[in-house]
Amino acid sequence: MNRPISTKSKGQAVVLFSGGQDSTTCLHWALRRFSGVEALFFDYGQRHIAEMDAALRIARKTGVRLHVLDVDVLRQIGNNALVDAAHPIEAREGELPSTFVPGRNILFLTCAASFAYVRGVRDLVTGVCQTDYSGYPDCRDETIRSLANTLTLGLGLTEPLRIHTPLMFMTKADTVRMAMDLGAMDSLMESHTCYNGSFPPCGRCPACLLRQKGFDEAGVADPLFQRGMAREGMEGLT
Repeated sequence: MNRPISTKSKGQAVVLFSGGQDSTTCLHWALRRFSGVEALFFDYGQRHIAEMDAALRIARKTGVRLHVLDVDVLRQIGNNALVDAAHPIEAREGELPSTFVPGRNILFLTCAASFAYVRGVRDLVTGVCQTDYSGYPDCRDETIRSLANTLTLGLGLTEPLRIHTPLMFMTKADTVRMAMDLGAMDSLMESHTCYNGSFPPCGRCPACLLRQKGFDEAGVADPLFQRGMAREGMEGLT
């Protein structure tokens, strides 16, 4: 069941924004809830520029200011399929998938907290979820709550840093329904999910399969494919 969409407050928020399905939904959630929203995209050496392209398109469409932060250290550490093409994209029985980037969400949230701190902002929004996810330990509610407390202490804040996770206990179908309620479907048309960086999406990687599962269970057509069909139609005219 979807959580109720709260009325807008007077506060400011920073949204961690990858240009993907979940962060796009959270961006629209934040636009409903906060009077001022800025977005952060993290360039960590990911294999495909498609993520940044999607984030830029959606930021322009929503009128949100997008900041790009360079955290190339994750590429330097390597040894995962999201930054190293030598690693196949695969699930591994009894182990974390090859797409797990150790400490990625912890690093992103720490950087976002520093970014917010110098702007006097105390609210962060992120699309992590522990219901329909790939088993990443830094997506869990326990991790996020612990990190929020650590960052509050480490930054010497007199009031708690709030890390909002609107999707934490939702299935992918729930997030699709929330996106519809928020009017986010036009933005989802521009979003990118495919681990292989393909457009139209490959439809085979774990990210594509999970996204399709959510739209199928919600009984909703994925708007991303409408963009794909439109492009194919334009190419057919040339």
